[in-house]
Amino acid sequence: MTVWVLGDQLTTRVGPLADADGDERVLMIEARAFARRLPYHPQKLTLVFSAMRHFRDELRERGYEVEYRRAETFGDALADHFDDHPGDVLALMRPASHGAGERLRELVDEAGGDVDLLENDLFLLSPDEFDDWAGDRDRLRHGDFYRFVRRSTGYLMDGDDPVGGQWNYDEQNRETPPPNHEFPDPPSFEPDEQTRAVAAWADETFETWGDPEGFSWPVTRADAHRALDDFVERRLAEFGPYQDAMVADSWAGNHALLSPALNLGLLHPREVVERVVDAYDAGDAPLNSVEGVVRQVVGWREFVRHVYRRRMPAMSSANLLDATRDLPPLYYTGETDMRCLATVVDRVRDRGYSHHIERLMVLSNFALLYGADPHELDRWFHFAYVDAYHWVTTPNVVGMGSFATDALSTKPYAASANYVDRMSDFCDDCRYDPDETTGDDACPFNALYWDFLAENEDRLRDDYRMGLSYHNLDRKDDLDAVRERAVDVRDRAAEEEL
Repeated sequence: MTVWVLGDQLTTRVGPLADADGDERVLMIEARAFARRLPYHPQKLTLVFSAMRHFRDELRERGYEVEYRRAETFGDALADHFDDHPGDVLALMRPASHGAGERLRELVDEAGGDVDLLENDLFLLSPDEFDDWAGDRDRLRHGDFYRFVRRSTGYLMDGDDPVGGQWNYDEQNRETPPPNHEFPDPPSFEPDEQTRAVAAWADETFETWGDPEGFSWPVTRADAHRALDDFVERRLAEFGPYQDAMVADSWAGNHALLSPALNLGLLHPREVVERVVDAYDAGDAPLNSVEGVVRQVVGWREFVRHVYRRRMPAMSSANLLDATRDLPPLYYTGETDMRCLATVVDRVRDRGYSHHIERLMVLSNFALLYGADPHELDRWFHFAYVDAYHWVTTPNVVGMGSFATDALSTKPYAASANYVDRMSDFCDDCRYDPDETTGDDACPFNALYWDFLAENEDRLRDDYRMGLSYHNLDRKDDLDAVRERAVDVRDRAAEEEL
């Protein structure tokens, strides 16, 4: 038997390698065609391929026989493998993305081999555990799941009750930092010779979007642990209050920046959560900061993974609001006078990263109000971010960000400029006025917001959580002018003149 390790399963802590004694053969495949499917960020390709090659070298140093096959396609590499090892059986953790396991099984069959698809242990909850909880619920809600998973894991629990008496401290996690607040610099991992070689190869070989320079992500488990240590020791304490804040002078804030390592398998969610809970128990971090991390990792990450699993393939074509407009060119160019969008798109182009509120309330919010096709937005997120995989982007972008399905939330996360102004300093020095709705200098978010409500009234008005929004819409006596401004905004955005 051979253990097949995919590029986002780089671990010996769980899965088939956890039980191996070192005598098993390991197969790893670096498929170029897989990297050609989209114009991935060059730092995403560098991250994945460098992490794979480093993991290969670490396994070999530990005595494993590793076959590292570089080929155009997975099928080509599998054919070569079974030519060399007729009748071999592969052991593979089932990929998290929908249909990937079945497609890989077909390729193995075509190559004349066999594969055992094993449970993916890179998450806290198995499919059976989630499905037992979900039962016959018509709607799956994160708040209900979060309480369940806290109780089942015991994280931040006092018996059957949450530590501190509250399940979440979101109200304490919406502060904006004072002027001139200095966030600590996040750790930067200088690329070694192998990573530099991968970066040069990826830049020469593939069509990409984004800046290949400045790569500083961890590509080994050791460096991923150093990143975790740095977060807990230097940034966790202030993570909570400012986790939703958007600051022009700080791309990272106090965020952990651990999602790339988690999604590669270099870190397990259990060790991240237990590390921050230990910091709380030791008195080194406040409850609102620690609970914020627990909610993101144990709550939301697990929730979206399983909702995605249960709602695919329908989620991949869902379009609840019938949004069909092309994604504005500014997502590809960053060319706009809207300081919030220009800043965040530049961050993604520079690093393949921006934090979760910038993703949801700037990038997704603008596309939602604009009426952009949710699947084009999903595609953009998929190739633009270093931590993006189909199981991650599709529920977050198609579901939460675009409200193309109500599988994750009961209402769209739609907001006017007021939210961006309150939670950021982006509106400072912006040519657009966040307090104006009509006129050439009015922030485009405002007219788009009211036009979005009017355009989707038949679908959204009866939602009780939208009652206040529609009450305010009914009070607007200049709605015609507002909607004309929205048309102008969309036209200008399409023409790259916004």
